[in-house]
Amino acid sequence: MQTTDRPRRTPQRRDAHSNHRRILATARQQLRDDPDTSLGSIAKAAGVTRRTVYGHFPSREALVADLTQEAGQALQQAFAAVRIPDADPVEAMARMVLAAWAVGDQYRMLISLGRRHRGEAAIRATLAPAREEAIAHIRRGQHQGVFAGHVPAPVLAQALEALMLALAEENAASTWADPTGEAAATAFLVAAGVAPQAAALQVQDVVRRDRAAGAG
Repeated sequence: MQTTDRPRRTPQRRDAHSNHRRILATARQQLRDDPDTSLGSIAKAAGVTRRTVYGHFPSREALVADLTQEAGQALQQAFAAVRIPDADPVEAMARMVLAAWAVGDQYRMLISLGRRHRGEAAIRATLAPAREEAIAHIRRGQHQGVFAGHVPAPVLAQALEALMLALAEENAASTWADPTGEAAATAFLVAAGVAPQAAALQVQDVVRRDRAAGAG
């Protein structure tokens, strides 16, 4: 019986795949730090020519779209993995913050681009499900009296998002270390109106239960 070997990836294809990944990884970092960075700057940082970058991405918009899709998928998967039906709003928000922190680079890049380029429809669409989910939890928490009700839920959600971005940027700059996101989640809940001790206990409880479930 005649067998056929599976086609092997040629060196050129391997190089192209490697360059593609390197460009994306570099662009993620560059755009996170400077949402206005150019393709030329990304090419230089990645150690490739501009022609190579344009060979993979015909425009800056195409590169941002690819990164947006990648980051959006990472966020959605992270949120889906920690979502618990019928969780109370404080626990639900703690879980969302911890999940976002776990995919920090993608989260910070999306938020940074979304704030600097409000015309980027793809970025707004990618963030919309997470924002709507957060607003729903905040609105439910306000109704139950566990979150501050002095401003509408969408406004409070936007303010809390800004807090998260600031904390994530400080963590990345190594001026303040929070590897697990527990401090960020606690700060988020406190800013939402939860008493500091109750916020810390809620975050610790979520982390403890998730670790126990993972070990089991």
